[in-house]
Amino acid sequence: MVIDCHGHVVAPQKIWAYRALLLANRGADGRGKLRISDDEICEALHAPDWGTKGLIELLDNHGTDMQLISPRPTHLMHSEKPEKIIHWFLEEVHNIIYRQCQMYPSRFRGVAALPQSAGQPIEQSLPELRRCVEELGFVGCLLNPDPYENSGSGEAPPLGDRYWYPLYELLCNLDIPAHIHSSTSRSCRCGYSEHMINEETIAVLGLLDSDVFENFPQLKIVLSHGGGAIPYQLGRFEAASQRKHGQSFRERLRLLHFDTVLYTSDALELLVKTVGVERCLFAAECPGVGGVIDPITNRQMDDLKPQFEAMSWLSDIDRNLIFEGNARRLFKL
Repeated sequence: MVIDCHGHVVAPQKIWAYRALLLANRGADGRGKLRISDDEICEALHAPDWGTKGLIELLDNHGTDMQLISPRPTHLMHSEKPEKIIHWFLEEVHNIIYRQCQMYPSRFRGVAALPQSAGQPIEQSLPELRRCVEELGFVGCLLNPDPYENSGSGEAPPLGDRYWYPLYELLCNLDIPAHIHSSTSRSCRCGYSEHMINEETIAVLGLLDSDVFENFPQLKIVLSHGGGAIPYQLGRFEAASQRKHGQSFRERLRLLHFDTVLYTSDALELLVKTVGVERCLFAAECPGVGGVIDPITNRQMDDLKPQFEAMSWLSDIDRNLIFEGNARRLFKL
């Protein structure tokens, strides 16, 4: 079985129109009502909005049996005001994800996005996380380390800061992982892809240069996109880690887990060899930025299963851990 731990919702266009309306009137006209039928949800999952194939056909073609789906990070609006529109929008998206999981119980599992608001306490996000896990059956959550969305209007504390501790405590109590994934970038200089890689790199350093895992030894963290630049820049952080923690940076990396949204075989091999098979979770983020044909393989870049099958140095046990075992363990699937 192949489990993609990093997928984002494909939904009817009405939800994006609803988001646009909230941004336009800033909630002045109230929450409003979003009416979407089961047929519309089903149609969206089969519509070729992300290329020539719909999501269900893409997953079938790529050999993906199950996908964990969350709200699309570029739509999270964490830097917008007033805060209520962030909550309203994400509650509606979570409800759609729940319905998709009910309609396709063997294909999808839900992952929440915290309704974070730049400059506000993280505690404001926790009631919706509880609802998603305890009422809707979601198995994890996205954590955005930069709710200011690279706007220049403020700076969030590093993930080792006590600001985040109420969230970490709840994650441990609920026994779910946080999947670190930044949102959009409001900078004209730095696009969202670059911003995501930068923030994931900063997130790793903020966590491993802190006492978070000493204080929360059961905390489960997954890094998007292979951990940003960390595997490539590993040697840069070795000396500081050994001085401060008496432990190599490579060893401390194994306090974390990493998804495989990287798209090139060299990068995938570097990640697995750096952090270990037990710390890698298969992910393709399909459909997303990898939905183009790779001229080297003549397949879509997000068709990653063959990349792992071609790694002759991996055993069948190793591949099983990457394809499903690690995700089952971490997300309790």
